[in-house]
Amino acid sequence: MVVAVIPARYGSTRLPAKPLADICGKPMIQWVYEKAKQSKLCTRVIIATDDERVAEVVRAFGGEVVMTSVDIQSGTDRMAAVARMVEGDIFVNVQGDEPLIEGAVIDRAIQPVLDKKYKLTSLRVALKSIEDLKNKNVVKVLVDDSDRAMYFSRYPIPYSRVEPDQAKAPFLCSQHVGIYVYERDTLLQVSELPATDLEKAESLEQLRAMKAGIAIGVFEVNFESVGVDTLDDLEKVRKILWQNKKNISL
Repeated sequence: MVVAVIPARYGSTRLPAKPLADICGKPMIQWVYEKAKQSKLCTRVIIATDDERVAEVVRAFGGEVVMTSVDIQSGTDRMAAVARMVEGDIFVNVQGDEPLIEGAVIDRAIQPVLDKKYKLTSLRVALKSIEDLKNKNVVKVLVDDSDRAMYFSRYPIPYSRVEPDQAKAPFLCSQHVGIYVYERDTLLQVSELPATDLEKAESLEQLRAMKAGIAIGVFEVNFESVGVDTLDDLEKVRKILWQNKKNISL
């Protein structure tokens, strides 16, 4: 059984009440839930929250919700809490602030775990601009020739002695898409590890698994990834989804 878990923490530091932010008449968490339900490989979709206000909204639109502790700080740990309560062989962390995610994109991350190629996978997309390369809110990833992650960072990686120029050469790193697929035992293993110095320094939970020697397969997909961390991000997503709705109605 493949279980998608959407962590929805109410008390976001940069954008409080983020899961309930209105996007074209629906709360952001509903957009993510409905996109996750489009996955052909997920057999169950659960929203994990720490706040009854989010749970009430989820129940109102017909979603399944599980209450988790307010003391949990990372999406991985919140997903592990769900894994201890429900049955499942594979657990998928679908970020609650990725309303543009697509079912087929989620399935791209799941398949290598189903095929036993990796016990932990994620996704990446091509960087579009030097501004994104330098933006600390855009997480970067370097992979080897087997799509295995070499490192994740908020800073441009690797260091370049020559200023990057998209018109002359491609970026060496990619933009990380915040979705994770775990075999159940690997998820519980990672959640029981203490937060590492790398994880704390970069504020990137996947570095905990990397430092423990767990391989992360990071596969390239082609879609417009906009994680909502700020009001500017929220406005950008609203414009994209509003335009999509207009195009569908034409």
